Amino acid sequence: MTVSFRTIDVAGCRVFYREAGEPGAPKLVLLGGFPSSSHQWRNLLPALADRGFHVVAPDYPGSGYTEAPDDFTYTFDHLSEVVEQWLTGIGFTSFGLYHQDFGGPIGNRIIGRHPDWLQWQVVQNSNAYEEGFTKVWDDIRFKLWQERTPETEAALLPFLHTDGVKSIYLSGHKNPELISPDNWTVDVTFLDRPGRRAIQLDLLEDYRTNPPLYETWQASMREHQPRTIIFWGQGDVFFTPEGGDAYLRDLPNAEMHRLESGHFAVEDHVDYIADNIARFHSENVAQH
Repeated sequence: MTVSFRTIDVAGCRVFYREAGEPGAPKLVLLGGFPSSSHQWRNLLPALADRGFHVVAPDYPGSGYTEAPDDFTYTFDHLSEVVEQWLTGIGFTSFGLYHQDFGGPIGNRIIGRHPDWLQWQVVQNSNAYEEGFTKVWDDIRFKLWQERTPETEAALLPFLHTDGVKSIYLSGHKNPELISPDNWTVDVTFLDRPGRRAIQLDLLEDYRTNPPLYETWQASMREHQPRTIIFWGQGDVFFTPEGGDAYLRDLPNAEMHRLESGHFAVEDHVDYIADNIARFHSENVAQH
């Protein structure tokens, strides 16, 4: 299935996105996370399109090919507003949502404003519970969030250079030789653009606005019980297995897949994930 590479002007930004599948097929939005762009979905997009979905994935302002104004404020609130307007602009206002990492805070904000947009969801290493944070977050939660200084920034900069980005991709994977080095090469190429590392630090600092919203997101899940399939890389450097299991408290009917994988589970489980998404949709969404 052919993947198209498109841009659209929304909210003062030139948003780049990838699209695959027939327009009349069930819609699925892919929202990914740190430190990548829509490049992380390059294999899943055609796989899902081949299985009968119409799939889109954006680059957020500050990542990938999306261009934002010089005075753009990089917060999760602002990113969610841009993504929301992008969805409206491309006619995606009723869809399944696949959210991973940053995609969770962005997607949950949008769904909070438009609960009728969400038909079903795929959760993959997207934290919404306090127990989901690994020790890696300590320098962020207990230092950067308390005071942003050159010293607290310096502790995080290794994750924004080649060795650190590479470690995010390789951690937790049984067969790291299956992970393409194109991943960290592409991500670091984008991070090398002027101002991009500072943007990621802005977002890591603003991530502190997400945990106070967890109870709201959890309450929404308990109330609406969206049909949910969960894929959780058990060796994620950022999010613990307990963070994935916690969803089952509020979504007891969710389908859970604990993968011997890491933060970017699509890298070594693309067919497994695509096959199970297609089956889950057929059994639990298309029939209702």
